[in-house]
Amino acid sequence: MSLTTIKPTIVIALGGNALLRRGQVLSYENQLENVKVAAKSIAKLSKDYRIAIVHGNGPQVGLLSQQNDAFDAVPSYPLSCLVAESQGMIATMIAQELRNLVDYNVTTILTHIDVDNADPAFSEPMKFIGQVYSETEANTLAAEFGWSIRQDGDYFRRVVASPAPKNIRESELISLALQHDHIVICCGGGGIPICTDKHSITTNIDCVIDKDSTASLLSQQISADYFLILTDGDGVFFHYGKPNQVKLDIATTEELKGYPFDKGSMQPKIDAMINYVENVDISIGIITDLHLALDALNGTAGTKIVKEKFYDDSLPYRKNDGELTLA
Repeated sequence: MSLTTIKPTIVIALGGNALLRRGQVLSYENQLENVKVAAKSIAKLSKDYRIAIVHGNGPQVGLLSQQNDAFDAVPSYPLSCLVAESQGMIATMIAQELRNLVDYNVTTILTHIDVDNADPAFSEPMKFIGQVYSETEANTLAAEFGWSIRQDGDYFRRVVASPAPKNIRESELISLALQHDHIVICCGGGGIPICTDKHSITTNIDCVIDKDSTASLLSQQISADYFLILTDGDGVFFHYGKPNQVKLDIATTEELKGYPFDKGSMQPKIDAMINYVENVDISIGIITDLHLALDALNGTAGTKIVKEKFYDDSLPYRKNDGELTLA
């Protein structure tokens, strides 16, 4: 009797570049073309890994919100409902393209996430959603619709509350689907945010949860073997894009805690990785480019985050000689 090999489980967090590149028109056609690229990268992993996919929704939920505000014949829908809409819209595109590439079942699970309605994030909105604007455009829209805005690089964007995810209601269902070799699309846009009051009554609450934080929590709740954040850069860099840039091939969670990162971009990813690696016994976190997921798992790309370093050339990551010194 032959033994069936159990494939390791990966949770993949797809960054915004997987759906829309900065500056692109937020059209269905543009998003679909980008999703096709992401699907090809994920399909390469499906033979050897069980896969759960978590995607962002910042541009999409922002557009839905703006469309709601602009149509004044009907009261605007709550932001939590728009998160649910974006889950369905984006998951449909990802599932469609994956089904054209793989023989496995592709399952989409509408996912609800518990948050604390007393989370300090509700009083200090920081999560970017929607398109980018000039400062003048952003101020005009903020005045018209009552938005909070913040600078995002050279542009300005709307910001909303982004509380920490506490529990994924459908995690057992997600785990069961993975055990049956389904590719699972779940927790889209960080999940539909809900809260429970002192009378045990559950309701939706308006916010957008960070998708990397939710993907990290999912990785913990289902004890995933790997947690991958796929973005538009091949790993974690210091002085990125400058002559003295330094790339981390591998780092421990303790090392990462001592490094300063951009709070608006890399720091949330680092925090998500640390939370996962430190709470799952046998685990490896990876941050890498969307196109290099398989290479990163094979040890030739990306940055790996681990509890401890083992300098053994037989292990599936590159040997790091000596300590990292910042240029």
